[in-house]
Amino acid sequence: MSMTTPEPGGHAATPPSLGPSVRAQILATEHWSLLATRSMTWSEVMSRIVIHLTVISASLVVLALIAQANGFGRAFWVLSISLAGAALLLGTLTGLRVHNASADDMAMLLGMNRLRSAYIDLDPFIEPYLFTSRHDDPAGLMASYLMGNRRSTFSHVVASTGMFINVVNGLVAGTLGALVAASADAPPWLIVMIGTASGLAHIGAAVGIFSRMFRGSRIRSRFPTPDAPIGG
Repeated sequence: MSMTTPEPGGHAATPPSLGPSVRAQILATEHWSLLATRSMTWSEVMSRIVIHLTVISASLVVLALIAQANGFGRAFWVLSISLAGAALLLGTLTGLRVHNASADDMAMLLGMNRLRSAYIDLDPFIEPYLFTSRHDDPAGLMASYLMGNRRSTFSHVVASTGMFINVVNGLVAGTLGALVAASADAPPWLIVMIGTASGLAHIGAAVGIFSRMFRGSRIRSRFPTPDAPIGG
């Protein structure tokens, strides 16, 4: 597609066509920009996760010291519920950042797939040597994520960083529910049920909310995978 720019007199002028080497340099610049952004994004996300896990570990140490010094009195229950609530809030915000970063990562990977299509348009002979996909649809996305490995999408999702932080937050939510029930002198069976229900409810809510976020952030495919199922 040729681009035109207006001349001073109001007429459109066609710029000179760029050579293949210049096009390749422009595409490579965009490719390296996406790679650098992807690297910085996950570096920041991993730092957030480390901070979250450090806060949880420190909270457990504080509670152990309080229990050792004053026993399991009112101060212990108030402090434990407060720390669990704060850890859950911090973890929820961290989980939101992880899932936003995952959506951004998906978009950047699709962008790099699209750039590979441009590389192949410049030189079709390089296609057999590319290890990742040139297609910017869900099938092409998974092909680039898996890089030729045989692994189910379910396994990829369950073992993801987003699911990890959801499980951690679910454990904190279950602990908070159990602590509240125990502080109200509930029987042991009710404490277990409330703690389990709280943890599972938090995980289910997080998975449901972030699944809808992913479905709503799909990018329109310009280079779909041949013979891919409709809708990915």
